[in-house]
Amino acid sequence: MRRLLITAAAATAAALTLSACGTTESSDDGAKKGAESLTLTDATGAKVKLKGPAKKVVASEWNEVESLISLGVDPVGVADVKGYETWDTAVPLKNSPKDIGTRGEPSMDTVASLKPDLILASTDLPAAAVKQLRKVAPVLAIRSADASDPIGRMTENLDLIAKATGTTKQSEKLKKDFEAKLAGGKKALADAGVGGADYAFADGYVTSNQVSIRPYTSGSLIGAVNEKIGLKNAWKVKGDKSYGLGATDVEGLTKLDKDTHFAYIGNKGDKTSTPFTGVLAKDKVWTSLPFVKKGNVHRLPDGIWMFGGPESMNQYVDSVVDALTKK
Repeated sequence: MRRLLITAAAATAAALTLSACGTTESSDDGAKKGAESLTLTDATGAKVKLKGPAKKVVASEWNEVESLISLGVDPVGVADVKGYETWDTAVPLKNSPKDIGTRGEPSMDTVASLKPDLILASTDLPAAAVKQLRKVAPVLAIRSADASDPIGRMTENLDLIAKATGTTKQSEKLKKDFEAKLAGGKKALADAGVGGADYAFADGYVTSNQVSIRPYTSGSLIGAVNEKIGLKNAWKVKGDKSYGLGATDVEGLTKLDKDTHFAYIGNKGDKTSTPFTGVLAKDKVWTSLPFVKKGNVHRLPDGIWMFGGPESMNQYVDSVVDALTKK
């Protein structure tokens, strides 16, 4: 399924214990930036040296792709182009980047053929793949998620990529716009009388006729945004240490409060991603849930990438406000 994260087997050893703090010897966006050398510290603690702000950039994960485009940099190589176009509509591709393979297994030959200045590689990638990529070009390792501070992780990643590409002014603008969106969303929900409402966001998928539901706890980026706009996370399950994602099934939904608003995102381009209007539509457990009977189930628009950057989260806030305030 295109939207699923890289498997834990590929990610756990590399991702969970890393911390990212971008530093640079020079991050000036001025006219001479092309001649300035940069030294950055990536999510693994490695020092990454660049001859100047990177212009030809390859990205192995969609949140990196979104950050690049939001900052005004069109990547020359993107993992799973079709998947990105399906799942991230907030920041569409503006060029025609080369598809470098899957998000978990990029093609080294394809990446090398692009002769990039910089490769952005998620720490969810296997260490062996990152080692190979470092033979092609400088690699800046990006930790995609951190359940202890999901919004901080998102903005730190944005800042690090901005330093690498000489676009720090745009990064500051994106962060200010995001803060304004959170404040506006919180006010709109409060004004509509739904501030502080119990709210459970999830996605779901069907594998071999079995429905799996993935709760987004307070440690998820979506969960953190929900709380910033004044909603109460209704999930009682625990999430993982990176993405804040839990696991349950339709029976687990019976533990949610009867007044809960349940929201989810699916995609018409992925038939496995819509169990709530598919196989569960006639399921007796699902149809008997109080929030289902009350009509408090909200399918948010397709194409909101739940693990994206500020612009995806802006799109998400708008969709939640619209869902919970419409008459």
